[in-house]
Amino acid sequence: MHPKEFKRTKNGTGHFTNLSLKNCEMHVGIDFSQNKTINKIIDDPLNVCYVLYPSTASINLNETYIGKEKKNTVIFLIDATWPCSKAMLRVSPNLNSLQKISFRHRKVSHFTFKQQPEDHCLSTMESTLCVLELLNAQNLEQIDKKSLDDFLLPFENMIKYQLSYV
Repeated sequence: MHPKEFKRTKNGTGHFTNLSLKNCEMHVGIDFSQNKTINKIIDDPLNVCYVLYPSTASINLNETYIGKEKKNTVIFLIDATWPCSKAMLRVSPNLNSLQKISFRHRKVSHFTFKQQPEDHCLSTMESTLCVLELLNAQNLEQIDKKSLDDFLLPFENMIKYQLSYV
């Protein structure tokens, strides 16, 4: 998580995502190249690590299965504005060197009071739900339908609360 996101608000989608996932850790910073915890995860031979970030070389989760037998799948999510996320990857070669994953979707962000740079852009929590749905379809995750259906409830309630003050 970019420090601006961490300092700005404690009810952002990165915080909600962290609280909503069992095996999730939040690391705050810009340059993660010397982060011992992250490097330990990346260097662990029992892990196969990815970073969720769109690029022309990204593995499209709609088309490609990423699970590797007898390896833990680790996905790094970057919670920042688009310009800040690019900067974070640029100064963190350990994360930038990881295979990128992305996905196609037809969803529209529910983040109505925060403008997205493009119509197809989603918040961290909405993107996480897309990834979970795809990993569930690949049998890499086993998440019941109700849990997936309810995943965005904290996010949606936050939006309703914010809009009630407009």
